[in-house]
Amino acid sequence: MGAAAMTGGPSTLGFPFVVDDGAVVATGGSDTIRAKVVQVLFTAPGERINKPDFGCGLFNLVFDPNDRVLTSAMEFTIGQALARWLQRDLIVQTVNVRAEAEQAVVEVAYRTTRDLGLQAVSIRFRI
Repeated sequence: MGAAAMTGGPSTLGFPFVVDDGAVVATGGSDTIRAKVVQVLFTAPGERINKPDFGCGLFNLVFDPNDRVLTSAMEFTIGQALARWLQRDLIVQTVNVRAEAEQAVVEVAYRTTRDLGLQAVSIRFRI
């Protein structure tokens, strides 16, 4: 039984794509929304053929100085991309980015449009 059947919502292909015991793993509910947020964050514009504007291009900033200007630019870029691409699924509450040595910590808090439940995603990556 797929995760959607357990959560009561529609099911979709899992992200990342997984085959377990010969079956494609499906997700639903908050797992699906979280996966969509991660996809927007990690996809660079131009990477998807049918949606060339999709994504927010965080990895394009990898060679910029790790300072307050970079974190502010990342917060703005992430907020705009999530509002644009996931407006039917979520309402962005806060986007916080902080620099820690050679890493950036991205924290996104959002409410799902389905039930207004508060969710959060936290991601660390090297810049």
